[in-house]
Amino acid sequence: MHVLLVPNTSNPIAVTAACELATWLSAQGFDPILSAEDATACSLADFGVPVSEIGEPGLTVALGGDGTILKAVHLLPEVETPVLGVNLGRLGFMAGATIGNMRESVSTALAGEARVEKRSTLEATVYMDGREVGRYRALNEIALTRGASPRVIKVETWIGGFRVSSAICDGVIVATPTGSTAYAMSAGGPIVSPTVRGLVVVPVAPHTLAARPIVTGASDVVEVRLTDTKRADSCVVIDGESVPCRRAVERIEVMRGGHDVLLLKCDGRDFYEVAATEFLGG
Repeated sequence: MHVLLVPNTSNPIAVTAACELATWLSAQGFDPILSAEDATACSLADFGVPVSEIGEPGLTVALGGDGTILKAVHLLPEVETPVLGVNLGRLGFMAGATIGNMRESVSTALAGEARVEKRSTLEATVYMDGREVGRYRALNEIALTRGASPRVIKVETWIGGFRVSSAICDGVIVATPTGSTAYAMSAGGPIVSPTVRGLVVVPVAPHTLAARPIVTGASDVVEVRLTDTKRADSCVVIDGESVPCRRAVERIEVMRGGHDVLLLKCDGRDFYEVAATEFLGG
């Protein structure tokens, strides 16, 4: 069985953990792999493969914080591969294990005994100059924002073919329930249980009292339109990473993705316990 290791290569503890896991997994008869770039950074060149050849591992282990789990999800094709996050970062909201029980947790995951949480994804289509220029996938959120410009932008939000808001603002976030605890929460959106299958739509710094966060249905399509592209410097952000935009973005369409992400939990904590611990100091 292939086991994909995805370390935060800027964290020496994660690099050491990747080396330890690769050696241990090999001794157990498994086939650990890393992306070629990560393998080079960890001095594990023998385990490196091109991203295009990662395929569908039996298990993916992300060594870092929530950002490393996002990195792992974007390395994988659109397949429902189980992902175990080992928290080595500041925020481990999506992680299911710690460095102290890493081997035990990986063994539990390999045996198929870890609790599985299905997390919805997003699919977004970006339009410029009246045509489709790209499609993207996200676990946390997709945002249309004002980018580096100090000028606000005017956007309209449409759901199910109806305009539900029009505002001058810094942008609009469309998030999954998983992403409701990330950028969307910082912008004033609600914390939503991952069992909810809809989307979370949150305006960013709207200059109006009329714009409010919205939780949609599972099958709803959200369209965010930039009403004056000539006076706007906007960009699209996918899970915290900006999409290169050589021309003005006109609109984005966002819907629930066709494939879920399977997060594994070996620490026994449920969603509300993690929320209370991470955000309330509980």
